[in-house]
Amino acid sequence: MASFKLTAEMRDDLGKGASRRLRREHKIPAVLYGAGRPAWSMTLNEFEFNRNLQEEAFYSAIIELTLDGKPQKVFLRDLQRHPAKPLVLHADFMRVRDDVEMVLTVPVHLVNEEASVGIKAGGLLMRNMVDIEIACLPANLPEYIEIDIADLEVGESLHMSDLKLPEGVVSVILAHAEQEAADDSDFDIHSVDQTVVSIVAPKAASTEEETEGAAATDDAPAEGDESSED
Repeated sequence: MASFKLTAEMRDDLGKGASRRLRREHKIPAVLYGAGRPAWSMTLNEFEFNRNLQEEAFYSAIIELTLDGKPQKVFLRDLQRHPAKPLVLHADFMRVRDDVEMVLTVPVHLVNEEASVGIKAGGLLMRNMVDIEIACLPANLPEYIEIDIADLEVGESLHMSDLKLPEGVVSVILAHAEQEAADDSDFDIHSVDQTVVSIVAPKAASTEEETEGAAATDDAPAEGDESSED
């Protein structure tokens, strides 16, 4: 797994005005919380932070954050971005404890696209989910979830329950659904079993089949209609 490092400084000046001043100085306000300890307000170097944000793995990695000279393990929990400009307004980090389960989102990587049976047959790949929320201990944290679609045919889909997650990793939504089903026998766990990826028939082919079907219907004699000769 990729290794990431950040440096930060504690801050006491809070509020919107203080945050605006920080951004003018190319600093990003942030907060660190979790692990049963108080929340700490801090600032990040804008250039260092944005450089890390360019890496996909950064969003699902354990980061070594050095705060006022003291290193500790954290992960990125949330980002607040400007609605109209490419700016990060605020960042949330959570402390990592080796014995405490983490909940975070990791990307989905598809493999064997070129070898996929359905794609070779002319099917179109539909990516319904680009990431998945998982829970695991820090030692089991995957950089991404790999999904092999080599055997996926046209008209077939892979759902959350079809995925082979790494050892020690569970899907948050399915774990909640299983608990709900255990508490309520009427709960349908399939109602939350989301489609992750599917291969569908090309639209042109579908339209052509529909047209041919309609033409065949038009050519067929109406019920009760009998031809007669004079």
